[in-house]
Amino acid sequence: MTTESQHHSPFRGGSVLLGAAVATFLVGLVVTLVGAATGGAPAAYGALTGVLLVIVVFAFGAGTVHLVAGLVPAASLLVALLTYTLQVAAMAVAFVTLDSSGLLDATLDRRWLAGAVIVGTLGWLASQIVLAVRLRLPAYDLPEERAGSGLRERPEAGAR
Repeated sequence: MTTESQHHSPFRGGSVLLGAAVATFLVGLVVTLVGAATGGAPAAYGALTGVLLVIVVFAFGAGTVHLVAGLVPAASLLVALLTYTLQVAAMAVAFVTLDSSGLLDATLDRRWLAGAVIVGTLGWLASQIVLAVRLRLPAYDLPEERAGSGLRERPEAGAR
């Protein structure tokens, strides 16, 4: 007598999150090096700050949606929309804070900061899409076959 294991295909969203963060960091490293070569230290610091801001904000958003989708799948769309709103607000608060602190005038180049946020966002989105498509998640699970009969288990009418 054997015990059949349940067929379970967990969502590996953590790998997508980590991969997108690493890809965005690599893109940001290139932008930072170009900024350092062409605009000096303020450009490099601005680019690095912009990319790190993108990674922190998007990792928090994607991680939150992934966590909620695993715990309460029915609430994932609502949480995704709320998280998007929170991400936009967090970016706005970060820019206002940097502007009011005086860092954008002395230490950080605001053009390189904004450019790095745009390039980092595009890098995050592109890598997240590519990695999510490569996961090959099934749209639905087929019912298990009965041992030896070749027939699939069917729930009774009305059973959910």
